[in-house]
Amino acid sequence: MTDNPTEGARVADRSRFRVTRLASWWWLPAAALVGAAAGGAYGQLRPPQYTATSSVVAVPNGTTEADCTDALGFAQAYGRVATQLAVLGDAQVWAGVPVSTLRESVDVATSPDAPMVAVSATASKPSQAVDIANAVSRALITEADHTRSRTGIRLERLSRALKPTEPSSASPALASLVGASAGGLLGGLALLARPRRTPEDDDDQGHASVPGPAGAADARGTLG
Repeated sequence: MTDNPTEGARVADRSRFRVTRLASWWWLPAAALVGAAAGGAYGQLRPPQYTATSSVVAVPNGTTEADCTDALGFAQAYGRVATQLAVLGDAQVWAGVPVSTLRESVDVATSPDAPMVAVSATASKPSQAVDIANAVSRALITEADHTRSRTGIRLERLSRALKPTEPSSASPALASLVGASAGGLLGGLALLARPRRTPEDDDDQGHASVPGPAGAADARGTLG
């Protein structure tokens, strides 16, 4: 048993502070659990997405002095042109979808080492992804044919898009894992941002302020 009541109160205050601080850390697993549930639900409710890729290659047509180095540069340029209206306007006829859908679903990539343009399309149906990818690459070849007499470069189809057998979107398990990570991160940030209390704060609140010697002396002089 503690002989000093003040010291006993301080020990009790520190014990309550440790228990409160330990209890606050339960926000982390709770936030991670909520995030995992939300991510899993999103993965289950969101329809799977499929991606198909078609590739074209830039080659000199032999009518000018253009060489492989020029072909590499034009491949980079055609990669930037592939998502413009001049190409997508023709592609929408073959793909059977509006230009807005093409812009949302088409992704174009080029290589710094090879004169190749890869056209990837993502859609909720595998067949639609194939149609969009092939339509955009076909329209890009047509666009390059309009200027090949001046540029000396033509585009040829390197590979047609194949029907994907598996979705490219995240599985429910992966979405749940991402949600758990995001929930744990947000819970940790919330713990770091909350105001912190220390045992000394509790001690200060639990004890009344005592006037100093100078204040006490002034008080006696006033009464006298």
